[in-house]
Amino acid sequence: MKITVLTIFPEMFFSPLNTSLIKKAQEKGILNIEVVNLRDYAKDKHRQVDDYPFGGGAGMVMKADVLLAALEDRQRQVPRPHTIYLGPQGRKFDQKMARCLAKKEALLFLCGHYEGVDERALTKVDQVLSIGDYILTGGELAALVAIDAVSRLLPGFLGSEESVQEESFSQGLLEYPHYTRPREVEGLEVPEVLLSGHHEEIRKWRKKESIKRTLLHRPDLLLQEGLDEEGVLMLVELVAKRYRKQEGICTEST
Repeated sequence: MKITVLTIFPEMFFSPLNTSLIKKAQEKGILNIEVVNLRDYAKDKHRQVDDYPFGGGAGMVMKADVLLAALEDRQRQVPRPHTIYLGPQGRKFDQKMARCLAKKEALLFLCGHYEGVDERALTKVDQVLSIGDYILTGGELAALVAIDAVSRLLPGFLGSEESVQEESFSQGLLEYPHYTRPREVEGLEVPEVLLSGHHEEIRKWRKKESIKRTLLHRPDLLLQEGLDEEGVLMLVELVAKRYRKQEGICTEST
């Protein structure tokens, strides 16, 4: 996949994109990431990329002529890149969107800064993306989040494709708890089922724990993704147990 980033702070990308799995993916040819300085497209000797907003107001706005020149140039160089502007008005980024973007051959990210960008620059954008309902100083960190989430879904990026399938949000649920050696730490032991070697029981335990964790921490996810019949039965059992505990009803352990 070809990924291009347009930014006025290219130095913000150097360390994250040259570390860990993203670095290895570029070395393997799975990823081709290019970070481009928007100031290279400024037309004046001071390489100015922002100006005061028409109508007054605080802050500066990134200039349409600079942004359009950069977008048009990069869109010519890379055939039909899916162009994304990082901004608060966009659809909130989630795992479903990450899977969709991972199917694209090329992505082009435009990072805004200051008070935002001249609205006319967005005529060359395919999609506006937000990573959450909070304020950042610019789109650079949001672009890094999206790049990381999308890249790890590419074939060959991770050592095990099974890892991708079992991660939080991949199945619409939070991931089940993990344990490793030693078996006991400060009186806390690994659940016995994980030591049993019984693969079907381990699968059921992990699925149930995944549903339980989602119910406790992100119940909204249960409304977004449909559970299969087995999952529904597990959910009903968990809700019933939680209700009995809250009501203080003494029942036999099931």
